[in-house]
Amino acid sequence: MVLALTVCGIVIALVVVGLFLFGLRRRLIQRSGGTFDCSLRWDVAEKPDAGGKGWSYGVARYNGDRIEWYRVFSYALRPRRTLERAAIEVAGRRLPEGEEELALLSDAVILACTHRGTRLELAMSEDALTGFLAWLEAAPPGQRVNVA
Repeated sequence: MVLALTVCGIVIALVVVGLFLFGLRRRLIQRSGGTFDCSLRWDVAEKPDAGGKGWSYGVARYNGDRIEWYRVFSYALRPRRTLERAAIEVAGRRLPEGEEELALLSDAVILACTHRGTRLELAMSEDALTGFLAWLEAAPPGQRVNVA
């Protein structure tokens, strides 16, 4: 009986510590500001399926001329993807279709882009999309920006 209670206590303590570390990591990412919720689908086919597969929920952070994208369900302190402003080309936007509506946040808008020849899709709120497009267009003089 004592062994069972000890094991349950250890498991509960590990779960609490794990949840605390998730929260702490998110606070560290958001500490410098300029963050927004953003789902990412990397290396998308020419005609993406509406099955909702391939989406990863994350947090994106503006850092100078880059967007740093972090997975939410990870303990890594480094960004999973880094997108340079000069290398991002926006191909279009659309609303989620089919099962994508279940895989993404309720108010998400999907932005189809390419980054250094790789097709990707970013899903974010309308407000975050407005900020993202403004950030893209605010490139320093002499840099090309391709926004459809």
